[in-house]
Amino acid sequence: MSSGFSQPTPKRSLLQQWRQRVSALPQPQAEESIVLRVLIQVLVTIGITSVAVAAAGVTQTSSFNLLAIPLSAVGAYWSWRRRRQKNIATKFCIAIGMLLALAFFFSRLLGSPGDTRIILAELLIHLQVLHSFDLPRRKDLGYSMIIGLILIGVAGTVSQTLAFGPLLLLFCLVALPVLALDYQSQLGLLRHGWHSFKAGVSLRQLWGLTFIVLALGLIIFALLPRLPGYQIRSFPISSTVEFDGEFNGNLIVNPGYVSQGEGTEGNGSSESGGDFSAGQTAASGPGELDDTYYYGFNQTMNQNLRGRLTPQVVMRVRSQAEGFWRVLAFDRYTGQGWEISRDDEAETLQRSSFAFQTYIPRLRSLARDREIIQTYTITATLPNLIPALYQPEELYFPTAEVAIDPEGSLRSPVSLEEGMTYTVVSEVPYRDRTLLGQAKTQYEDSYRQYYLQVPEPIRARVRQQTEALLARSPNPLNNPYEKALFLAQALKQNYSVQPELPFFEADEDLVEAFLFDYEGGYPDHFSTVLTVMLRSVGIPARLVAGFGPGEFNPFTGFYVVQNTDAYAMTEVYFPDYGWYAFDPIPGHPLIPPSIEDSQVFSALRRFWNWVAGWLPSPVAGWLNGVFATIGRLVARSLNLLSGLFRQGWVGLFLAIALLLSLGFVGWLSWRGWRSWRRQRWLQKLPLMESLYQQMVDWLTQQGYPKTVAQTPLEYVQSLGDRPDPQRAQIIQEISQAYVRWRYGQESQNEAYLSDRLKRLQKPQRPRQTQ
Repeated sequence: MSSGFSQPTPKRSLLQQWRQRVSALPQPQAEESIVLRVLIQVLVTIGITSVAVAAAGVTQTSSFNLLAIPLSAVGAYWSWRRRRQKNIATKFCIAIGMLLALAFFFSRLLGSPGDTRIILAELLIHLQVLHSFDLPRRKDLGYSMIIGLILIGVAGTVSQTLAFGPLLLLFCLVALPVLALDYQSQLGLLRHGWHSFKAGVSLRQLWGLTFIVLALGLIIFALLPRLPGYQIRSFPISSTVEFDGEFNGNLIVNPGYVSQGEGTEGNGSSESGGDFSAGQTAASGPGELDDTYYYGFNQTMNQNLRGRLTPQVVMRVRSQAEGFWRVLAFDRYTGQGWEISRDDEAETLQRSSFAFQTYIPRLRSLARDREIIQTYTITATLPNLIPALYQPEELYFPTAEVAIDPEGSLRSPVSLEEGMTYTVVSEVPYRDRTLLGQAKTQYEDSYRQYYLQVPEPIRARVRQQTEALLARSPNPLNNPYEKALFLAQALKQNYSVQPELPFFEADEDLVEAFLFDYEGGYPDHFSTVLTVMLRSVGIPARLVAGFGPGEFNPFTGFYVVQNTDAYAMTEVYFPDYGWYAFDPIPGHPLIPPSIEDSQVFSALRRFWNWVAGWLPSPVAGWLNGVFATIGRLVARSLNLLSGLFRQGWVGLFLAIALLLSLGFVGWLSWRGWRSWRRQRWLQKLPLMESLYQQMVDWLTQQGYPKTVAQTPLEYVQSLGDRPDPQRAQIIQEISQAYVRWRYGQESQNEAYLSDRLKRLQKPQRPRQTQ
């Protein structure tokens, strides 16, 4: 006999409930295409490889990152084998691994607060390795595609050479079929086997699409405006370099010109003992140049050395404008070279405790200036001197201290080693010839003391020669700026480079020998002579040494600077405006490269200069003339518009009206050009084809366009009795005649059809109502 009570359902544990809910989850729809999976894995591999290649020699990175390539491949194979399973344990382990990767990322970020791009890329690589063990669906594969794209993007920002270029091209070649296969997979058209690749992607179309993408990319790259100013203040910089001991800002260490034992003034120092040897030359007297290091980067500059530098890339510079990467300046002429007289007055500057930023004291001036940001990557060991555009205002350098001497040159506690990266923000003054020509000629005592020094035995003779050269000017030279320009040009024209110049005797003065004995000298001797000649006529000047801009690479955006780009120039002081350089060396521009008022399309200009270097001179000259004419027309138009905009509301309306008129004229010209091309095309067609196309054109103008998918008879049927029964009959006659001619190869009465087409196109008079 039943009691009427049912047995109570036993309570299930939480674990059992969780398992039941997991088992009830819908099974993910797995991606079955082996080709798509393999190509996506190739994308990821290219992304990981590109980061390693781009970072080589640029920033610190671990070679263990390349282990991610086989590990992610193993993970991809694992996920393929288990693509139809839920893999709950695998997902749990991946989640733990991602938390560990995030912790490692933050520890690296806090421990090395420099350039974070590689640290972020390494985080993505770690996440990709973990993520590769669970790729059942197409959406999961899409995440891997995005990671590969981000990695190639990060590599592009880090890369400084063309070694990254082939990887970028390979990425594009793989990415295009991946996108095509991914789209086919979304539509359910992608098959399982390897044969789906040939069925889904045409190699001919793939190559054509790749060419179009690359061509458009290069065009966009060349035409993309380079607007002045960075939008962020997080600049590339190496990790902190620790310096043991007390920083002596007075010491310069040039590896090619050091004394062994205790460092001597002007030659740096070394910890090993010994005497001077080849390449380790005394501060004066005859000697040989070191073939690697420029002799002018030192406390003293001995210009009685002979020899040549072996070309070697020493740094790569990314800058908003090209310029002279200034390193060091000298104020005291010694008769056969230069020295820094106030070297013991270098001031030590401390870096901010919150950032890598060091503020640089600079000479204030009335000149209009512009902020220029430069990032330097050292590729070969350099002295402990910091190249920068004049005048630096902020320095982002990997040491806690730097020094600045009275000549405005920056010094580091350590040598600049390969792989070091730092950034400089400079306030570069514009060179206004009119304002500088109006500068005062009354100089402060400190400038007269240090920058008018000329050895007494040569003063009178050098001044006489200087005044003789100035007297050759066809126009009177009444200010220091014009005198400096004319003297620099006169040295270029009247004296020559002497590659076989003999050593100077102990009592022989360089400037006297240059002007009166050899009528020339080494390239840097020209700058020494100009400096001393200006001083002899009361114009303050000093010698400055640094690197020329180097060779601009339009594809990487970097200036590639070699040791052979180092040379010396003359800097002239103008009260209230500061120092400006003049270059008297033959073959160099008289005015060194500097900022311009507008460099929005500087990449296009530099790219063209690179291309023009490969063209024959007549062709390049003709094209330069064409581009210059176009540029002048555009500049005049922009000046006219800007002038109208500055005239208030009336000018604003006039400018708008002018722009609308130009737009209307351009639209009419475009319509006329298209109509002319259409008429040329119709004239080349067979008469029957031309009649039919003219009819279609007329109907399109009337508002009855023909779609590409419609056949001629389907088009006639869609029109019906439109636009009116009489015209509909003519349309039907021409269409049927065209079909019989085109597909039946039957001849037609073309004269009759031409007459019918004229009737069709003849405008109808409106009927008069009674």
